[in-house]
Amino acid sequence: MKINNISKIMVIGFSGSGKSTISKMISDILNVPVLYLDTVHWLPNWIENDAKTECKIVSNFLKDNDSWVIDGNYSHMSYNERLESADLIIFMNFNRFNCLFRAFKRLFENRGKTRESMADNCIEKVDFEFIKWILWDSRQISQTNNYKDALEKYGDKVIILRNQKEYNDFIDNFKV
Repeated sequence: MKINNISKIMVIGFSGSGKSTISKMISDILNVPVLYLDTVHWLPNWIENDAKTECKIVSNFLKDNDSWVIDGNYSHMSYNERLESADLIIFMNFNRFNCLFRAFKRLFENRGKTRESMADNCIEKVDFEFIKWILWDSRQISQTNNYKDALEKYGDKVIILRNQKEYNDFIDNFKV
């Protein structure tokens, strides 16, 4: 993949698929700012932010930066504007069991800590609600229609990564 004309990248996909990790890598490679939407949605101690404030933060980020990587789904946070503006949309379409494995791996790597892609004092956790989200709820038609619509409308700028090999190959080619 040639990165010459790519300056705005949107990373979407299932929880636990590696969106934040790949976003950080791309941000570092391109030397552009990254916005983790989890840091917008969550306030310290796992308190949800209000939707108006979230939209304002994302809109300001889009206005203030000519180049960026944005990590996350959150369809109420300028989703269509992000899709339209992005030069590249990466859809992390890992299977549910791989996502669950990766979520537990992330839990053990960040035990007792807050990762960079999360709001302050949101200690890494995997609870029943999150497991249910990874395995079932996030895979329901009501949730996946946003992905389907994005793929149909912006398919010419979408890359789908379905497994670790495709992920690794993408990163290796992106670095070149």
